[in-house]
Formats: sequence, C-alpha cells, structure tokens
Amino acid sequence: MDYRQLGRTNLNVSALCLGTMTWGEQNSEADAFAQIERAKSAGINFIDTAEMYPVPPKAETYATTERYIGNYFKSRGDRADWILASKIAGPGNTIDYIRDKNLRHNRQHITAAVDASLQRLQTDYIDLYQLHWPERSTNFFGQLGYKHKIEANLTPLEDTLEALDEQVKAGKIRHIGLSNETPWGTMRFLALAEARGWPRAVSIQNPYNLLNRSFEVGLAEIAIREQCGLLAYSPLAFGFLSGKYLDGARPPKGRLSLYSRFSRYFNPQSEAACARYVALAREHGLDPAQMALAFVTQQPFVTSNIIGATTMEQLESNIASFDLKLSEEVLEGIEAIHKDHPNPAP
Repeated sequence: MDYRQLGRTNLNVSALCLGTMTWGEQNSEADAFAQIERAKSAGINFIDTAEMYPVPPKAETYATTERYIGNYFKSRGDRADWILASKIAGPGNTIDYIRDKNLRHNRQHITAAVDASLQRLQTDYIDLYQLHWPERSTNFFGQLGYKHKIEANLTPLEDTLEALDEQVKAGKIRHIGLSNETPWGTMRFLALAEARGWPRAVSIQNPYNLLNRSFEVGLAEIAIREQCGLLAYSPLAFGFLSGKYLDGARPPKGRLSLYSRFSRYFNPQSEAACARYVALAREHGLDPAQMALAFVTQQPFVTSNIIGATTMEQLESNIASFDLKLSEEVLEGIEAIHKDHPNPAP
C-alpha cells in the first residue's frame, strides 16, 4: 500500500480509503467490523464516513454508520491506528429529520454536528471534518451546468470557516475538507483561510470515475497546485463499471437495482460507454472493476480512492486493484472511449 500526504498536513493516508455508506443499510455491524479488520490488514489506514450515512438516507437509519464505527473503536481499542474522516450534512428536502430541519454550515450546526459525531464515533477527535455539500445552490450531485440562484440567509463562508476554526482550536477536529465543491467554492475557501489564518482545506471529496471525469475540468489543477487533493468517491459509479448491469441485467442485491434514486447511470450514453470499458478490460485480461479503480488511484490529483463494498468478495477485489498498473495501451484505449463518450453519468 502507498501512503500520500494529506494536503499540507503531517498525515499520510493510504492510497485506498475505506468507504462506509452502506453500513446500516446493506451491511450489518458485523459486516462493518469485518471490513474494517480486512482493510487494516491490507495497510489501509483511512476511513471515511458522514453523519448522514447510511445511504439512501432515512430518519430511522440516520447516523447508524458512525455508531458502528464507534462501537468498533470501543471494541478493538485501535482508534489511534486510523485517520478518521466524517462530514456535516447540508440543506436538503430529503433530510428534514436532522437537528432543526433547517441545516446550515453555521456555528450552531457545526458545533452540534461535531459533538454528536464525536459521541457516536466514541472518540475525542476527528482527523478530517468535511462539509458534505455546499449550503448554496450550485452544480453538484449530477448537475454539470451552473444556474445562478439568488438565496437569502446563506451562511457566509467566513462564518463557516470561523466556526470550523473554533473546533480545531478546541481539539475536536484536526483538519477540514470540502466535498461536492466547485472550483469557485474551493478557491474561495482557500483564499479566506490564508487571508484570515483559518484552517485550510486539505482535501476535496468529489465523484470521479470513468463515466464522470468532470473533476478534471478546473478542479484537478487546483488539487495539485493548491495541495488540496481529491478523495475520489463513486470510483465504480455505484458498481456500474463492474459490468454487472450491462444488457439490462439487474442483480437483486445491487445498489442500482435496489434504489431508483441512482437512475442517472441508466442512460444510453452511459450504458454504451460502460460496455466499451468492460470490453477493453476483458480484451487485456483485466477485471473491469479493478481497471476502473486502478485508473482513479493512479491519477496525480488523487490523494485517496474511496472504495466501498457490500460483500467481502467485492472488498477483496477492490483492495487488489491497488496492485494493478495500467499499461499505456490500456490508458490509450480509455482515452479513446472517453473522447467518444465524455462524462455520460455526472
């Protein structure tokens, strides 16, 4: 396993990060414990969660994932071996059961969210605390084009950073990160941090996979030049890039079969692109999922690739992808497909 510097910090995180958003929905606590132990044995030292998990979010399962992780730490006593990341939720109509139902990235919500996460995670500190998505309306969660919207009562970014600074000074969080953020938002947070001496974002967690390389436009340069690397989520496009959904197949336990909210992958352009990526992998004797993961892991702007699994077999395959080094011929094939099918599933 390789380890990469997290932003400008003294923390080195594994090139693969253990994702957890299925824990409490598709995975039991016993499953979660087994996945953590297997990831650790493979050299993974980085685990990512969120107060909103598991996904799809529901009131009855809210924060179950953090509780599982906290129970693991209490049971195993190895909290110090892990770099732990979590996130505060932003506003959204489907999560009106969190706090006062009017989520903001202000002092009140940040303080309450951090304290609650610490209690559930059974730890004194969170290594990386991220804003799960912007409070303002902008182009994220599948929206490529930007449509400006005038919004009243938005929390100024200055207030958000000042509140996060208070949590850092209190020792509750060590570093901050962004998620589902845009180039403008990322640079604005970085500029304010440097001007005011507030915490500087050390990472940005956005989607990145063979069907959605939109991060490369604008954000990749920022990630490298500003040392605010990508924590890539959905590297397999919810399993779509494994090829198991091709030709109308709907495996009964697959996330895209179970949850209609992720239907953006089922469009003609995405299916055509995926079929070609799967064929390319098989032409070169590669597992399609491992090829897709290896492509993400080896990008120079990626700090860590967030792998998630619902079975141990999937986790083993995902971990094994780290040892796969893609040849120039394979990379050329990927670029040819991307040219014909650019970002069909953002």
